[in-house]
Amino acid sequence: MIMDIEVSEYLDEGYKPIVHFEHWKVAILNYIDELEVENIDNMQKHLYTDEVFVLLQGDFTLFTAGTGDEPGKVTATHLEPLKAYTVKKGVWHTHTLEKNTSCLIVENEETNDGWENSPKLKISREKRDEIIKLYRG
Repeated sequence: MIMDIEVSEYLDEGYKPIVHFEHWKVAILNYIDELEVENIDNMQKHLYTDEVFVLLQGDFTLFTAGTGDEPGKVTATHLEPLKAYTVKKGVWHTHTLEKNTSCLIVENEETNDGWENSPKLKISREKRDEIIKLYRG
């Protein structure tokens, strides 16, 4: 029997894809301590795919750092609930979220499949300090 509606949820900490459809997936990212601003140690970019973030509740900040071979000058965007924020392909990014925060992520199925599409780089102490300063204002 085919169901008309499939209901999915994720209430634990961290990231979990909850819907897969053709080449797309929808995931939930909930607070996890490794994403507290002091614990950020890398940035990533997706060479071939965009990534969409929609804050459902809480406090979520997205950091972007250009499209060069390495992350450049960092900017911070504080997400407003229920607005879609698209990180375009090729843009270095990372994020931090506070306790009781939940974010919906929509991305191509291959967004995080290995180095070819999603390179990650460890960031320097100076880059992390830049991110922390932006976050704390």
